[in-house]
Amino acid sequence: MVPQEYQKFYLKDVTFVNLMMRRIYNVLIVANPYDAFMLEDDGRVEEKIYNEYVELGLRYPPTFTQVSTTEEARQVLRTMHIDLVICMPGNADNDAFSVARDIKAEFPHMHCIVLTPFSHGITKRMENEDLSIFDYVFCWLGNTNLILSIIKLIEDKMNLEHDIDEGGVQMILLVEDSIRFYSSILPNLYNYILAQSKRFSTEALNRHAASLRMRGRPKVVLARNYEEAMALYERYSDNVLGVISDVRFPIHGEKDSEAGLKLMREIRKTDPYLPLILESSESENRAKAEAEGFRFVDKNSKKMSLDLHKMLEEHLGFGDFIFRDPKTKAEIMRIHSLKELQDNIFKIPDDSMLYHISRNHMSRWLSARAIFPVSMFLKTVTWERLKDITAHREIIFDAIVQYRHMKNIGVVAVFDRMKFDAYSHFARIGEGSLGGKGRGLAFLDNIIKTHPEFNSLEGATVQIPRTVVLCTDVFDQFMVQNNLYQIALSDASDDDILRHFLRAQLPDSLIADFFTFFEAVKSPIAIRSSSLLEDAHYQPFAGIYSTYMIPYLDDKYAMLEMLACAIKGVYASVYYRDSKAYMTATSNVIDQEKMAVILQEVVGKQFDGRYYPNISGVLRSLNYYPIGDERAEDGIASLALGLGKYIVDGGQTLRVSPYHPHQVLQTSELETALRETQTRFYALDTRHVSNDFKVDDGFNILNLKVKEAERDNSLNFIASTYDPYDQVIRDGLYEGGRKVISFAGVLQQGVFPLPELLQMSMRFGAEAMRRPVEIEFACNLNADRTGSLYLLQIRPIVDQKQMLDEDLAAIPDDRCLLRSHNSLGHGVTEDVTDVVYVKTDDRFSAANNPTIAREIEKLNKEYLDRGTNYVLVGPGRWGSSDSWLGIPVKWPHISAARVIVEVALKNYRVDPSQGTHFFQNLTSFGVGYFTIDENRNDGCFHKAQLDAMPAVEETEHVRVVRFEKGLRIMMDGKKGEGVIAAI
Repeated sequence: MVPQEYQKFYLKDVTFVNLMMRRIYNVLIVANPYDAFMLEDDGRVEEKIYNEYVELGLRYPPTFTQVSTTEEARQVLRTMHIDLVICMPGNADNDAFSVARDIKAEFPHMHCIVLTPFSHGITKRMENEDLSIFDYVFCWLGNTNLILSIIKLIEDKMNLEHDIDEGGVQMILLVEDSIRFYSSILPNLYNYILAQSKRFSTEALNRHAASLRMRGRPKVVLARNYEEAMALYERYSDNVLGVISDVRFPIHGEKDSEAGLKLMREIRKTDPYLPLILESSESENRAKAEAEGFRFVDKNSKKMSLDLHKMLEEHLGFGDFIFRDPKTKAEIMRIHSLKELQDNIFKIPDDSMLYHISRNHMSRWLSARAIFPVSMFLKTVTWERLKDITAHREIIFDAIVQYRHMKNIGVVAVFDRMKFDAYSHFARIGEGSLGGKGRGLAFLDNIIKTHPEFNSLEGATVQIPRTVVLCTDVFDQFMVQNNLYQIALSDASDDDILRHFLRAQLPDSLIADFFTFFEAVKSPIAIRSSSLLEDAHYQPFAGIYSTYMIPYLDDKYAMLEMLACAIKGVYASVYYRDSKAYMTATSNVIDQEKMAVILQEVVGKQFDGRYYPNISGVLRSLNYYPIGDERAEDGIASLALGLGKYIVDGGQTLRVSPYHPHQVLQTSELETALRETQTRFYALDTRHVSNDFKVDDGFNILNLKVKEAERDNSLNFIASTYDPYDQVIRDGLYEGGRKVISFAGVLQQGVFPLPELLQMSMRFGAEAMRRPVEIEFACNLNADRTGSLYLLQIRPIVDQKQMLDEDLAAIPDDRCLLRSHNSLGHGVTEDVTDVVYVKTDDRFSAANNPTIAREIEKLNKEYLDRGTNYVLVGPGRWGSSDSWLGIPVKWPHISAARVIVEVALKNYRVDPSQGTHFFQNLTSFGVGYFTIDENRNDGCFHKAQLDAMPAVEETEHVRVVRFEKGLRIMMDGKKGEGVIAAI
């Protein structure tokens, strides 16, 4: 029997049009041109936000104004009404914090956000910064969704009080003081909440009503200490949907290792059934949390965001309402909509009904779906007051019926099959991100377009290859539809993961698009990874994921099958063992990684069963190994015949500064030219047609002798001939005699203006990014001396700005453990104690290099687990794919090294490597790189000092020693000097 007080009631409708009234209309972004381009052309923040505003039935989405300097920012702020300033990582002459302080000093009431890259140096600096004058500081890794989240967070804060009082809107309280962590969780949280709000908007009867209803989504409020969290909870306790809290954060200004537990206990006293979720990277907190009945999410989990989504769905009322058996927790019935709840309310078993209503679950589910009138009414009908299940059912039924009755009253091209042809350049399939390489390519295309000088030289054209990008949403769809996360996040072997991915299905809707692309390019296709984190402006993931190539076939269906395998192979490589190790090394969570895939014509020409370009290269606008009259800022290029993978794999290349093309060390002497120029090259095997794709993305790449290229007649203008009779090398091709890959025709004889084009590429690229750059390129030369330069990729060389105020040359040799006059890197480090070095006594043999690589990989894992670093010393070329030239490690195998040293032995001398993907990782993580050759008095290495010390760990080929007080590592990047000394 329903009590009298509940028999007649009126639900007050919520006018959604009155919610979210205060908005951010004008945003000023202070950013360098690369970030600005990335936001406009790749992330399309303006378009994303515009679409969302249209969805929400709002007329005036924010406009974005972009400037590069503080002065320009001041000018805009004085002349325009700006609601929010976002200061992004700086240009060469300032940084985000300085810009933000200047703006706040003149406009103290302005909402101001600072975005900063995440690095050891920045973290240290922020410990001493007063951040209280800014609304928030966020960590920027190139994810444009963060900009959306920032605007949402500030709008939520602006509208919180009004919307809770006006409509009963709910809030999720997030308590977290780690900038790194809340920067990654907030986009995730908003993404989830907005997706859910789209789902629940279907409760409305028409599109307009559905749009308005989305304004009632739960708000997210961020608190960064105990006092702030408690004040927010006490003020809005009736409208808190749930609390997600870290365990360790400040109480009264001091970090407290149990702050989260204390907060939860306090809240639990007021509301025994409010969902409380603790998250922590300290796994011992799980037991503490669960002992007190709190939910727990492990920050270290590879699927942390999936775990959090599951908890939000289950405990905060998102997703379907699941009636459960109170004893077994087994699912009894699943409810998708309000109408379904109405239809089934009398069919639920009594004990399940009692379990849910006594814990306020139904009211919470309705709140999360913005059905506030019913939710607020049911919140007053508590089990304690009624204690009658049948009456409860009737009240819920009547409330739903009344509510429903009340509601009844009353410049990147999008790929287009019709338009994409041989003249098209760059298009996207999907609505997600282009990923790192995709952004770089779009940016390169833009640089070429804005600098007509590139195409002003006779006989030369400059362009990017024809490209289509499968955006990250295609990856998401593929992973979910094929249910691949379980195998992907497991500890399965790389081969096993690849096998599962190859069995999965890509959407059929892509087939017609792919056929159009084949028809347009009529050449082999490179299928390249372009992940969100890869080549991110401040944290490159260079060379970590796979790149496959497939031949061009007349049989389009056979080509389609190979293309599908290649795309799935690239997707699988996100989850290979090395990728996961790299994620750990860079403090990234693997399920934040999203993969776009670039489909791109391969630059080159078809020869007998193989395909390759005359020239491939990597160009860097900073040269850390200048020789003769070269300067560091003159840049350096590594040139090779054939596919660029040869350079990436550490093959023998020709090193030349584009501003000094006549000065090539490797060809300056006969003996050096014969010993140190390219003898092999890579080409795509165009006869290899099958779907037998391997984890090794080079399975169909031929490793050929230069003699084979001579047979193809592809050495015109790039080779010289050695005359054994006269003991001389002559520029050009002559009968007999070994061919030396000297690039003499393009470097010294002006056959093709490659040096001038590379100078332009460096200059315009570095200007556009406002920092030094690395550019990959390939070149086709024709017999008539014309040719085409294709720019394939651009990424910044991250500049370390640590202060170095010591003259390293003044430090005597006897005070150094190591000294290099050829060092890469810049700054001072004093927190390393260990040296890991290869034993190079008389028994050393390059034949053992693969074994040494495995021993070092094992040691490196121990350092990663401990979170410590070391100095790594060994002979030859680190990271070479040719184990006779050096120890064949990959970046993840040495990722905990702070300095890497290549030492020349008397009987084992290999010139230092330069220009490989390996170096991008070294520079972006601020890792030092020294080369020492005591035979030429080029630096010193006091190995005897290490040999005399006890080993803390020792393998057959490697020793580890520890310095009690640590080591002082000093690097002067401008002068190329490096010193390591015991403290």
